[in-house]
Amino acid sequence: MLHSFSFRQAGTTALPRFIRVAALAVGLTSLLPGCVQEDGTIPNPFTPAKITVAEPRVHPEGIRYDELNQRYLVSSRTQGRIGAVKDDGSYRTFADDPRLISTIGLNLDAGRQRLLAAVSDGGGNTSRSTPATLRQVAGLAIFNANNGSLQSYVNLGALRPGQQHFANDIAIDLQGNAYVTDSFAPVIYKVDLQGNASVFLENAQLSGGTGFGLNGIVFHPGGFLLVAKSNDGALFKVPVDNPEAFTRVTVSQSLVGADGLLILTPETLLVVSGGQQTVFRVNSTDSWTTARATGSFATGAVGPTTITRRSLTDAYVLYPYTATSPFFEIVKVKFM
Repeated sequence: MLHSFSFRQAGTTALPRFIRVAALAVGLTSLLPGCVQEDGTIPNPFTPAKITVAEPRVHPEGIRYDELNQRYLVSSRTQGRIGAVKDDGSYRTFADDPRLISTIGLNLDAGRQRLLAAVSDGGGNTSRSTPATLRQVAGLAIFNANNGSLQSYVNLGALRPGQQHFANDIAIDLQGNAYVTDSFAPVIYKVDLQGNASVFLENAQLSGGTGFGLNGIVFHPGGFLLVAKSNDGALFKVPVDNPEAFTRVTVSQSLVGADGLLILTPETLLVVSGGQQTVFRVNSTDSWTTARATGSFATGAVGPTTITRRSLTDAYVLYPYTATSPFFEIVKVKFM
């Protein structure tokens, strides 16, 4: 049964409290119109603008926000271990294994309680890299997202022996299949939930030549992947049910140096370009046949790598600095 509410029934303190709450709501609302971004999102003023992590020589490449535990998970090119970072800048080792020469891209499959890490050897880890592994490693490490224990390790490079490899980034579809880019070979790998690995797509158009090729990758709810190629800034649309029918997205903005990708909405993609020291906001109105830049965030004299969503409204980009840097930073993106 519904009951009508009266301030008299609620007591003498109800009205003042109601007024205070209403006034606060009005005050906050008055701040919002000027903060609404073109994609319709509103930045949260209560999340930190920047987190400085005083952990030396980590040189992280990948980042994911773990909402359940209110922490960032970051990889390490120089040490291989995966770290957990809190808003106060504290860092602790979350996961490690001798096979983690360099960890690059991360993907948190929270619903299945998995953390996936792309494993490579670009020569940055002096303690674990060997002549036999240098530019030869493409691995996928899968951890328990709660305690960091290693559940499985998949050797993707074995699918194409005799080639150079660098596993870079990971996307996960609705069925839990993982897709991993290789920056040195023109290949996207697929690993199903049972750990079976295969070559999902191999094509000369995906090659970076003598440079860095495929990099960031994300799964779009429309049933396709969006994949960036660093050397020329190409952005590809790859249907998961017919990868050979992939197409290149026509983009108005140069995306040369593209690294991490983040789908903010089905029509909005964030692209980190380390070479251009910028995070670009790119929008499409035709299911990613074409796209145009609608905003940018300049990072300054730093080569940003990857980006993660913290909430419906906030995205944070990773500033790794150098391999010998005494710190790294996680910075909230604000588009111009």
